[in-house]
Amino acid sequence: MEKIGKYRWTICALVFFATTVNYLDRQVISLLKSVLTTELKWDDGDYANIEIAFKLFYSFGMLIAGGVVDKLGTKKGYAWATGLWSLAAIGHAFANSAFGFMIARAFLGVTEAGNFPAAIKTTAEWFPRKERALATGIFNSGTNIGAIIAPLSVPVIAVVWGWQWAFILTGLIGFIWLVLWQLYYTTPQDSKKLSKTEYDYIHSDKDDEQPAPNEEKVPWIKLLGFRQTWAFALGKFLSDPIWWFYLFWLPDFLQSQYKLSLIEISIPVAVVYIISTVGSIGGGYLPMALINRGMPVFKARKTSMFIFALFVIPVIFSQMAGQVNMWLAVLVIGIAASAHQAWSANIFTTVSDMFPKKATASVVGIGGMAGGLGGILLSWAVQKNMFVYYRSINQIETAYYIMFAICAGAYLLAWLIMHLLVPKMSKVNL
Repeated sequence: MEKIGKYRWTICALVFFATTVNYLDRQVISLLKSVLTTELKWDDGDYANIEIAFKLFYSFGMLIAGGVVDKLGTKKGYAWATGLWSLAAIGHAFANSAFGFMIARAFLGVTEAGNFPAAIKTTAEWFPRKERALATGIFNSGTNIGAIIAPLSVPVIAVVWGWQWAFILTGLIGFIWLVLWQLYYTTPQDSKKLSKTEYDYIHSDKDDEQPAPNEEKVPWIKLLGFRQTWAFALGKFLSDPIWWFYLFWLPDFLQSQYKLSLIEISIPVAVVYIISTVGSIGGGYLPMALINRGMPVFKARKTSMFIFALFVIPVIFSQMAGQVNMWLAVLVIGIAASAHQAWSANIFTTVSDMFPKKATASVVGIGGMAGGLGGILLSWAVQKNMFVYYRSINQIETAYYIMFAICAGAYLLAWLIMHLLVPKMSKVNL
């Protein structure tokens, strides 16, 4: 058989790189929480407010970013987002108060929001439906790689050169990506490096559409009229806050529960995200295997998501496991984080399953906004007040138990709501 070609995976690698930088930049502050708490006299309430500022602007940024990417096109939209969030990451080095960090985090949030709408749109442009979950899982594993690189590098940079340089050096990496993006990315229609065989394979879906270059974009307010949009948005609303919790509070959990130093938390944090990488990539393989065995695409996607939701439940026992050995807690949390990444790879792909390409970035933006709002609600209603209170009475382990219980049930609830809204595959006709 004639070889299909592999250039689409070069594009996937670029999206993976961007997603890695995206998560590397956003995680730096969680690793420096203890240092900044000491130097700038923060408490848990200040840190929660800084986290809320990021999530608030990220949420509304997602709503705007999807439309901007759809309007500008993938190449320009992705480039602008990455350049601006890299500047925002560097800007943290010049903040000297909690309020200053809130401003820096707000700017970082609104600009980082461009990553996933652009990434999903790129995947919809460059991959046939049966490969999109795998491609999404691969680029989404960049969130894990960024989260692995951060704990292995940021504490060392902070100790050797100071916390300001941790923000500056990680922020500069985004400009390396910008150069590669300009050199290698075009749409499949304009690519001179794409063979006709691979081009035909990318567009092999019978119902695949090729919108005209000047085709009118779909306003997001119109997209809210579809239950498919609400299924995706509510799924993100319930599941995204759990990943935010791991990202922003895992270092504090390890330091609070096991009295680890800034350098000592590096390895266990990295191990959690190494484990989660397995789920990110494996999450794409499972539905593809089910599809290859004859299961309809949407059913394969939902079946996989249900299985991944079950794997999160044991996280409620993480502290109990940690009483035996810290590494057992790390393993349980790692499995839950891995299941989240597998879930995430598939929930993103449901958008390109249900919506035409011209609307994918906008729908992802709506879902991202919902996920951010869910994170804000969780931070405000639970973490901000609960963590301050329980730490004040020296019972911070109780606060973490409540949070892990919320984590355990969130995905099954999200799956049930999505199933009730869209029980069978129903393609949106725009």
